[in-house]
Amino acid sequence: MNSMTKSVLVWLAIIAMLLLAFKFNWSNQAGRQAEIPFSTFYTEGVAGKYRSVTLSGFDVEGTYKQPEKTAKAGEVIEKFRTVAPPMQDLGKVILSWKTEGQIDEFKAAKPSENNFAYVLMFWAPLLVFVVLWFVFMRQAQMGGNKAMSFGKARAKGLSAATKRITFADVAGCDEAKEELKEVVDFLKDPAKFVKLGGKIPKGLLLMGPPGTGKTLLARAIAGEAKVQFFSISGSDFVEMFVGVGASRVRDLFEQAKKSAPCIVFIDEIDAVGRHRGAGLGGGHDEREQTLNQLLVEMDGFEGNEGVILIAATNRPDVLDPALLRPGRFDRRVVVDRPDVKGRHEILKVHTTDKIPLSPDVELEVIARGTPGFAGADLANLCNEAALNAARTNKKWVEMIDFENAKDKVYMGSERRSMVMSDEDKRDTAYHEAGHAVVAAVTPGADPVHKVTIIPRGRALGVTWQLPERDKYSSTRDYMEGQIAILMGGRIAEETFFNRLSTGASNDIERASQIARRMVCDYGMSDKLGPLSFGQGDHEVFLGKDFSQRRDFSEDTARVIDAEVHLIVMRNYERAKQIILEHRDRLSLIAEALLVRETLDGNDVEILMKGGTLPPPKGPALPLPTATATVEPAADPSLNPAFKPA
Repeated sequence: MNSMTKSVLVWLAIIAMLLLAFKFNWSNQAGRQAEIPFSTFYTEGVAGKYRSVTLSGFDVEGTYKQPEKTAKAGEVIEKFRTVAPPMQDLGKVILSWKTEGQIDEFKAAKPSENNFAYVLMFWAPLLVFVVLWFVFMRQAQMGGNKAMSFGKARAKGLSAATKRITFADVAGCDEAKEELKEVVDFLKDPAKFVKLGGKIPKGLLLMGPPGTGKTLLARAIAGEAKVQFFSISGSDFVEMFVGVGASRVRDLFEQAKKSAPCIVFIDEIDAVGRHRGAGLGGGHDEREQTLNQLLVEMDGFEGNEGVILIAATNRPDVLDPALLRPGRFDRRVVVDRPDVKGRHEILKVHTTDKIPLSPDVELEVIARGTPGFAGADLANLCNEAALNAARTNKKWVEMIDFENAKDKVYMGSERRSMVMSDEDKRDTAYHEAGHAVVAAVTPGADPVHKVTIIPRGRALGVTWQLPERDKYSSTRDYMEGQIAILMGGRIAEETFFNRLSTGASNDIERASQIARRMVCDYGMSDKLGPLSFGQGDHEVFLGKDFSQRRDFSEDTARVIDAEVHLIVMRNYERAKQIILEHRDRLSLIAEALLVRETLDGNDVEILMKGGTLPPPKGPALPLPTATATVEPAADPSLNPAFKPA
């Protein structure tokens, strides 16, 4: 509880005690006084029960000649009080009682508007408001992180109780760690560099896709160097009030200079460091002021020796050039997705002494089967595997748990509750079998890892290919093979059922995108040659391409469309020829999918060679044979009016 909250509670307690004291005093003064209706007052007054009566406006008070006893034992009422209805002659009536000797004393007083009760009821809320406002403003003027301190930086430092992360906790980015170790060495022993005339970089920019461990690396630097560490997000600088961001930048560097040597880490710096004078409707003045102040603090007239600024972003392309010049962010460290060795090391970090593993778990196999996974993805994979094992009450995490977790991360959760008709299942099975057959036959294609007709995510079925190794570029033959594989599902439906469906919409979209990029971006068109067509209009504040600028003529556009069409149709015919040559194998795979719902890569390889799969676990189901086929249009009721083009 901070001091401001304590002060408010103390003042509220004082006010509450005053109100209680007044209430107690008022009740004592009004003790043994009864509230009676006016009709009772009039009847008892005529009967001569009152000693004295005081009239004040419409309020009537008085005393009894003989104390009245109540139902409560021992309680005696000596006074009464009532409120009279509007009567012009009430005073004359009571005066007549005195004249006739029915009462001993009668007083008429002016109505009182200033008694303590009414004053307190009116002024107490205002008094509470004034006290709270006084305390609030006093705390605001004290600065720090109190209320109204808009210009103060919201940087968070690592406390002594915080567990410090070291480079041993970071894996999968060995090159980045080597570059950052120089900063740690300088902070530990600056004389080693200074005596040779070396200067430590003032700023380090960590660049890389989301989830690769940029923030973790910055925390590891602070843990290794054992210096003060300030952490702040780029969005914390920008407020609705003009000038607040620049003030926070000044305050941040003032705090850092007092704690030098130290590290200042700004996460997601693209929130404040984007290009100046860009974006829809012109630049944002507040954002530009903040960026200008940051530039001055990093390399201005006043030095900031001993303060190292580390920033992280996954959008280095939108940063202002002045922020990236030497003297500011001197060194740029790329933190990319890990390779197979890096993924293996990351998996060991997340499982060793944290997750009990079964003897059948092979982390090398998992690492090979997760190309493109970043560190955060692998951490999520390990967590999903542990949750899956706990869900089935296992003592340790087995290899099957990692496989199920990988399927869930890649393709989404299974939707077994989704009810599909036999016809839809058959269509999906032959569609996925078409992809699998073309992928198995196409030279250079990635091996088939798994084929399933269990709905996952937004897909009714999935054919999953995994590369044998990490790929950093693609060849023309590989990309054309991808187009042929994508067309395999549509061709299988057309060949076996003599009809088309909407199930191939995503395949057609992806195939068209690959073909257009081959022509426009990669220069893989024989007719157009090695030229690039179309430049994206990039909005640095909105963070994406909203349109493509046409830098070619209408005639060239027609040629581009023709080339895209040629590439897609060439591979369409290629996939069609493969399916016609291997239709018996395709039928065999599809029928096996209808029985088992899921086939792995080994199952597909066995069926492609004409072999027989072992019986599935569970209830006995009929297995397909190598001669099982489905003739085109075998059932005229499916779509008798369909005629292929």
